[in-house]
Amino acid sequence: MASTSYQRWRTDASAALDEITAAHVAVGGTDRGRRYATQQLNYSYAILLASQFQGFCRDLHTECIDHLVALIPSRLQVIVRDEFGRSRQLDRGNAQPGSIGSDFGRLGIDLWQEVDYLDQRNVRRRNHLLALNDWRNAIVHQDFRAIIATGGLRLGTVQQWRSSCNGLAKALDGVMRQHLTHLAGMPPWL
Repeated sequence: MASTSYQRWRTDASAALDEITAAHVAVGGTDRGRRYATQQLNYSYAILLASQFQGFCRDLHTECIDHLVALIPSRLQVIVRDEFGRSRQLDRGNAQPGSIGSDFGRLGIDLWQEVDYLDQRNVRRRNHLLALNDWRNAIVHQDFRAIIATGGLRLGTVQQWRSSCNGLAKALDGVMRQHLTHLAGMPPWL
């Protein structure tokens, strides 16, 4: 069974991202060729994808904390919950590999080692996540100097990033389920 966070990623987040895809088709059509009126939609798609993935990661981290905290005496739960969430990077920065690894690392796991071990394609997916966040920052801060050599942002690129985020979300969910089951002796979500 998947976590609630992963289920929301596959339903609610996917539906929101599909709306941008539909808008892209409505404006640019489906035929091959250059689309001059769609660059802002590509930007919007990238920003929405980055925000939805960050929400998934933050929600999954919270769900993992909740599972662990439920195993300890109630008088200690607030203290432990606060410590696991203290200075959580996913609350204030991008969901990039470093921040994700750091936040989940507080739960006693070398996350990326486990994710890469699960599927070697996750190395490439993590690189796509870095590129997504580079573009997200360029768009939001209107500073394209760091990515200017890559040219414009294309729909196919954002769709590739989305596919990578899907793969990473599934891997994060599975790795954390296995890790928490090992720590607690019981699965975190049924």
